[in-house]
Amino acid sequence: MRFCIGILTIIFLTASSCFAFGTKSAEPQEFDNAGKGYVGTLPDLSKGFTTSEPKNTKPVYEKTKDFNSSDEIRPVPRENPAFVNIILKQDKTSPYLNDIENILPLLENILYCIENNYDVQIFNAKVYFLNKTVEYLMGKYDGKPESSYLSFKKLLELNTHTKSVATLRSEAEKYRPYLAYTGAGYLYNDNVINQQLDYLKVEIEETIVVLKDAN
Repeated sequence: MRFCIGILTIIFLTASSCFAFGTKSAEPQEFDNAGKGYVGTLPDLSKGFTTSEPKNTKPVYEKTKDFNSSDEIRPVPRENPAFVNIILKQDKTSPYLNDIENILPLLENILYCIENNYDVQIFNAKVYFLNKTVEYLMGKYDGKPESSYLSFKKLLELNTHTKSVATLRSEAEKYRPYLAYTGAGYLYNDNVINQQLDYLKVEIEETIVVLKDAN
């Protein structure tokens, strides 16, 4: 009886040891530290995937040339008559015609004074400015072909006439109070002066036509 009990005890202890050993080996190592979460090794999931990285691409257009490059700019064909005469359009107006063009406003101002009965001071001031301009042109074109032009001769004649009328009006303002309307004083009465202004007006209009035709 004791022998049987001893055999059973040995078998029980042996089974308990095997169970304990099997249980210990079956516990995963990863869970030994309770409360710290999973501390094992995760599988490498990147092995089955490939990452897409941006690639450097070249532009589809060609690089434009530098516009300011001296090697790319063609020289102006100044020796080509077509370029000089058509593209550049040289100014064919002579200095004389430019001077005539500048004289026209002066004549028109004097004409406006006569038509609107401006006083002696304003009239004489405009005549004085015209005379100085004509004197300048006389010196500029003295001995040159322009001095023989009809427009130039007509301008000189008109300038002489305007100066004489301006002198007449100035003397009338100065001497008329002391002279009678007979004898020498007759030249300074209003009828004579107005008649001279009418003659001058017609001559100015004719000269303006001649100067415009010269252009």
